[in-house]
Amino acid sequence: MTQKSLRALLDEVRACRICEDSLEHGVRPVVQLAAASRILIAGQAPGRRVHESGVPFDDPSGDRLRDWMGVSREVFYDPSRVAILPMGFCYPGTGNSGDLAPRPECAEAWRESLMAELGNVKLTLVIGQYALRWHLKVGKESLTDTVKNWKTHRPAVLPLPHPSPRNNIWMKKNPWFSDEVLPYLRRRVKAVLR
Repeated sequence: MTQKSLRALLDEVRACRICEDSLEHGVRPVVQLAAASRILIAGQAPGRRVHESGVPFDDPSGDRLRDWMGVSREVFYDPSRVAILPMGFCYPGTGNSGDLAPRPECAEAWRESLMAELGNVKLTLVIGQYALRWHLKVGKESLTDTVKNWKTHRPAVLPLPHPSPRNNIWMKKNPWFSDEVLPYLRRRVKAVLR
């Protein structure tokens, strides 16, 4: 696809209204990508603050993710370096224990077309259970077990827990993540962006 065609596809995505009737807060698809993107962040869905700003990971989760990756905001928000393609493009709303699951319509309608445009990606960061299921075909394996087996997916893919502050307890229970995975992640990001 040409750069012009990719822009047209992104314009279609940003104008998407397929799940409008299911979203209490309205539609606001949030994605970031370019044909030259070297890193893909495959996340869940935008949160409330991202819905309001229209900027992916413009919240404490994004601060933590940038720290995990060892990159500045400037690098993170450069689509020629980093693509951000969540499983659901709009804020799904809040449930009893946090944000609701991403709406499935986005992945069904757009994911394959958008992924086909990312031919320069050298590292995919797969964040959260829904993205793990799509990208790694993870079945009943827990997120912890999938992340614990991170070495089986490298160097092209790295499964991660969600960087939300809600996962502070998970981080404390799993110190191997900070000791083993994060140093590897920073080295790999640096190498891919070099």
